[in-house]
Amino acid sequence: MKHFNKNILKKPHIWCFSTYFAEGFPYTIIRIISSVFFRDMKANLEAVGLTSLFGLPWVLKFLWGPQVDQYGTKKKWMTLMQFFLALLFISVAFLVPIHGGIKVIALLFFIGSIIAATNDIAIDGYYMEALDKNGQAKFVGYRTMAYRISMMTGTGIIVTISAMTSWMIGFLVAGLLLLLLFFYHFFLLPEVEKQKYSITEIIKNSFRIKPLLVVFILIICTVFIRWIFSCSFFQGLEEKVPVIKRISISGWIGIALLLALTLLAILKNKISRILINNENSFYSRAFISYIDREKIGVILTFIILLRTGEFMLSSMSSAFMVDLGLKIHYGWISGAIGLPFSIIGAITGGWAISKYSLKRTLWPFLLAQNITNLIYMLLALFLNNYLTINTGAENTVSIGNFNLFLVASVNGFDQFAGGLGTSVLMTYLMRTCLPEFKAAHYAIGSGLMNICGVLSGVVSGFLAEWLGYSLFFGISFLASVPGMIMIFFIPLLEAEETIHK
Repeated sequence: MKHFNKNILKKPHIWCFSTYFAEGFPYTIIRIISSVFFRDMKANLEAVGLTSLFGLPWVLKFLWGPQVDQYGTKKKWMTLMQFFLALLFISVAFLVPIHGGIKVIALLFFIGSIIAATNDIAIDGYYMEALDKNGQAKFVGYRTMAYRISMMTGTGIIVTISAMTSWMIGFLVAGLLLLLLFFYHFFLLPEVEKQKYSITEIIKNSFRIKPLLVVFILIICTVFIRWIFSCSFFQGLEEKVPVIKRISISGWIGIALLLALTLLAILKNKISRILINNENSFYSRAFISYIDREKIGVILTFIILLRTGEFMLSSMSSAFMVDLGLKIHYGWISGAIGLPFSIIGAITGGWAISKYSLKRTLWPFLLAQNITNLIYMLLALFLNNYLTINTGAENTVSIGNFNLFLVASVNGFDQFAGGLGTSVLMTYLMRTCLPEFKAAHYAIGSGLMNICGVLSGVVSGFLAEWLGYSLFFGISFLASVPGMIMIFFIPLLEAEETIHK
């Protein structure tokens, strides 16, 4: 019986769920719940706003993605990071009642964000090492479902426990949950690869002249960039071009990543000749190999544009519901309707891609994802009178049960179609990863994907305020068209197709 149970726990149906739960849970605690915690601890709004800096490691993780590929194994990285995260959350719990502990907690959360981003790299890399192309497509729904359930566990259960007892108990529960996941992954997660170099080699290599020089250069660049953002010229530029204010630090870093990869693409032949005889250039080769392939411009354009319309819609859909007078209904619409349909969409998408191939499902799934914008446009036109009456009103007018059902149905379809779109995106990103650099390449691809989200979020508020919701949703659909057109030109749609020149 024990042998039977042990084998069951090693099946991908189980570990796909547990690993991606362990990926989404720390992210939710650090990126979402932290702002609730700090505000509840009477931190001012400026300090709460600085919690957005916790998101930097998720944008910058492509920088150390190659190290996860080169040293140790993905399982070792994953379990080590989860152990550190469990200890970190438990430490945070005991710091909560201490006077002045909030500053130390803020520092621990930032350190935790680096650890959690590394955990993400390892889990994504493990998923690609453990499963073949068909398996990756088949279980992509499981990983999306697990990630969303982990977010619900954090924002629902952990916050509720903290509200009913104390934040100390809430963070203790979070730490113990991660500790349980660590033990499961440490003892029962299958080994799927052999390590190239020991993780301890990183410590030795870190004290060499070149790594120290790189760290010094990064510090100088950080100070220089900080000076630029605080200088009078940049502040004056913000006043002249208000849209610049809406681009976060993470956004600027994402834009810099795109520019750097573009430069690498232009100079790839020259750089490749320099590196070809250098056996120790694993880090550089990880980036060069990502852009050293046919149709790289098409691939990068597709990844960046793929979710433009979806990002624009999601950035304004919540505000749309509030302005309709549905603030009191938002919780159950997003939780009881949106979340289940999102999970169903992700599972359906993974199953369909596995059965019918990415090439056959890509176009209909993205069309379903983006046609939601037109449905929202029609909904905004249909309910325009309620938008006019309830926007900014203290006492809102009920939109009626039928209209409420209509809004909930549109939201459910939106989340279902979004789950389908997420499935094809994840599958395509995995197709862009070379076997030698799986973790690094996925980190680069996911970083590029977020660039459009940053820029879309910047302009969406202005467009919605200027044009109104109905026209804005229509324009957001038009913004999705270039990404859909790129489908006819992109490579890597077949699992057996090589991804290198």
